[in-house]
Amino acid sequence: MSAALVAGLLAGYGIAIPVGAVATYLVVLTARSGLKIGAYAALGVATADGLYALVAVLGGSKLIPVIQPIAEPLRWVSVVVLLGLAVHIGFTGVRDFRAWAKAEVSQPVVIGPLKAYVSLLGITLLNPTTVVYFAALVLGSEDMAVATGAEHVVFVLAAFAASASWQLFLAGGGAVLGKALTGRRGRLVTALASSALITVLGIRLLW
Repeated sequence: MSAALVAGLLAGYGIAIPVGAVATYLVVLTARSGLKIGAYAALGVATADGLYALVAVLGGSKLIPVIQPIAEPLRWVSVVVLLGLAVHIGFTGVRDFRAWAKAEVSQPVVIGPLKAYVSLLGITLLNPTTVVYFAALVLGSEDMAVATGAEHVVFVLAAFAASASWQLFLAGGGAVLGKALTGRRGRLVTALASSALITVLGIRLLW
């Protein structure tokens, strides 16, 4: 049982820690909308990782042949979604900057907790690499190859917990960033910077 726990934690952190477009969006969303919204969004990402870990332990070697034919279309969908996010963040940043200049007040939160959760869940599920990653770990581990059903459950829960802790850490960083950059120009700069970064990360998926 302990081997499954350790394997799940390592797998969860392994897929969560590399900072990509989703992590960048999570930090920016939290900075602009607050820690509560960021926490829901973080749990959306972790839920996707947990679901893919579950699919991996249930499907095993049958998964990779199924995923491969749709990996390329899903990658293009991911690129389109990420570029759309980049445009939305940049446009919203400029709009709020102009609105603030006229009204001299900050804009209200425009996304709710449920929408934040579902949005990040959906975006993360578009990445087929995650399920291939978990499947490869499960198939390549001698301990997981002979694991019982209970150990599979522990693996999945540990992977979810590891991912959730990291995503919540990123959301916390976004909350601190939001407190430090609450001014009119600060919000514009972070919006444009994150828009540019997400654009670059999205385009990189094509190679």
